[in-house]
Amino acid sequence: MSYAVLDDYIRRLPRAPGKGSRLWLNAKGQAEAKYFNCTLTSVFQPLRRLSDGAVAGHEAFVRSAADGEPALSVWKILELAANDDESVELDRLCRMLHAVNFFRQPESGEGDLFLSVHDRLLAAVGSNHGMAFRRILGSLGLPVDRIVLQLPAPAPSGKWLLNHVAGNYLLNGFRIAVNVTDINQAMEVLEDARPALLKLDVRAIADERQLMALLSACRVHGVRLVLRRIDSQPLADLARSLQAAGPDLLLQGLACDRPAAGLAPAWREKPGAAAPPPCPASHVDSASDTSIFS
Repeated sequence: MSYAVLDDYIRRLPRAPGKGSRLWLNAKGQAEAKYFNCTLTSVFQPLRRLSDGAVAGHEAFVRSAADGEPALSVWKILELAANDDESVELDRLCRMLHAVNFFRQPESGEGDLFLSVHDRLLAAVGSNHGMAFRRILGSLGLPVDRIVLQLPAPAPSGKWLLNHVAGNYLLNGFRIAVNVTDINQAMEVLEDARPALLKLDVRAIADERQLMALLSACRVHGVRLVLRRIDSQPLADLARSLQAAGPDLLLQGLACDRPAAGLAPAWREKPGAAAPPPCPASHVDSASDTSIFS
C-alpha cells in the first residue's frame, strides 16, 4: 500500500542531518533523527499468529548511536531527560520516526504498528493524550487505526491514570495494548482499560488452566492475547504446546524474530508457497539469529 503524502514527504527529506528538518534519510533509505548527541533510527520485531506464523504487526524499537557506536537506549535517555517537556518531545520524535520507517515499506501491508508508551509520559501530558500524534499522522496521510499504543503494566495506585490515558487514546482513534505482569492483572485490565490486546510475558505462565481461562475471557471481551519474550527454545516449545488455544494467540520474541530495520513479509516463503508450520522446532537461544518460523 502506498501513501502519496508520505511518499512526497520522504522525497523532500534531506540526505544528511541539517537544520531544516527533524528527520533525514541515510544511505539505505531509512529515516533517522537526532536527539542531543545521539542518532536515532527504527527496528521492528514481528508479532506472529500461533496458528500459522503469519505476521499480524510489528513492534517498533529505537536504536541509538553516537559517533557510529551504540549509545544509551532511548528509554535511558528518556529517564535522563531534564524535564517532562523534553521527554514528551523525545517520545513524539520517536513515534514520527517509527511511523515514517514503517509505512514507507511495502511489507507494512495491512499490518499494525505497535508503539510503546513510557510510564513517565502517562502523567507528563495533562490531557487529550494522542492528539498531537494523531495530527502528525494526519499531516502525513497515515491511518490512525493501524497504530497500537502499548501502555505499561499499571501499578496498584496507577489504575485511574492508566484508564484515563487509555480513554484519551481511544477517543483519538488509536487502539490500545497493555503490558501485564501476570494473569491476575490481565483479568483486571480486561475489565477496566478496554484494550484491543494484552501482552503477557510468557515466563509468567505457571498454570495452563489459568491461561485458557484468560483466553476465554479475552474472547468474551474481543481482546487478542500476545505472548511476548519468547526468547529461548524452551519458551518456543511452550508456545508450540498451546495449539489448542486457537487462532487468536499472537507470539513475539527473539526465538521467533530478531528486530531488524526491514519488515518481515507476511510469509517467509516465496509468494504462492504454503504457510509455515506454527513454531517449528529449532535449536535457538536468546543470542541466536535463528527463527522458529524459518
